[in-house]
Amino acid sequence: MIRDRKGGVPIVCLTAYTYPVARLLDDHVDLLLVGDSVAMVLHGHQTTLGASVEMMIAHGQAVMRGSAKACVVVDMPAGSYEDSATQAVASARRIVGETGCQAVKLEGGVGMAAQIAAIVAEGIPVMGHIGLLPQSVEADGGYRIKGRTEENAAALFRDAAAVEKAGAFSVVIEGTIEAVAADLTRNISIPTIGIGASGDCDGQILVIDDMVGLTVDRVPRFVKEYAKLRDVISQAASTYAAEVRSRAFPGPDHVFSATTGKERT
Repeated sequence: MIRDRKGGVPIVCLTAYTYPVARLLDDHVDLLLVGDSVAMVLHGHQTTLGASVEMMIAHGQAVMRGSAKACVVVDMPAGSYEDSATQAVASARRIVGETGCQAVKLEGGVGMAAQIAAIVAEGIPVMGHIGLLPQSVEADGGYRIKGRTEENAAALFRDAAAVEKAGAFSVVIEGTIEAVAADLTRNISIPTIGIGASGDCDGQILVIDDMVGLTVDRVPRFVKEYAKLRDVISQAASTYAAEVRSRAFPGPDHVFSATTGKERT
């Protein structure tokens, strides 16, 4: 269980939104997050606010079909849980019921503790999310790093404690000053998953498209690109286009002959 990994070997997490990517990642990670970042990464929205419950369920179902080992967590999108504990439970039940995922994730600390507790009471595991909250960037005036002031750091500690007390099995710490994220990790008993936070967190997560160099817009500063698939795809498309225009493709190996009976297997 992820909760039991506190202080041990770091927990490896990545986002996944599709069946083939889930298949490729499943052997290498402990946790796959079907993040509401899908609204930006795959659907071209400017923020995660473009995600809906239906969108999260569709991508959650795809990832579950491709995952056999990893813990799959599906984000609860903005507007699906904030109003009340009753709304949060109904949304969580629907997401888990229609995807079969192992847990849900929602953003917020003190203000969302009642929602977390209510979902957990229904037997649905919850991952928390504090620090920079992508669903709140418009209200927050942009992507602002957290923990720069004593007042803000103190608020983060209250949020972490509230999420822990409410029964979350882990918590994402995003966009937070390194020293503060490290202190938060030492201060609570549940695992912390860092993204733009601290190497001292109990695990790390990145958006898969950022990690493999597929992001076509702005790549966050905290991302390390382990591959550059932008270049690979662009070059492949360029070569394909040239071969189509020159009639080099399709060649004999890519068409069907009445004499060979070649079929795709």
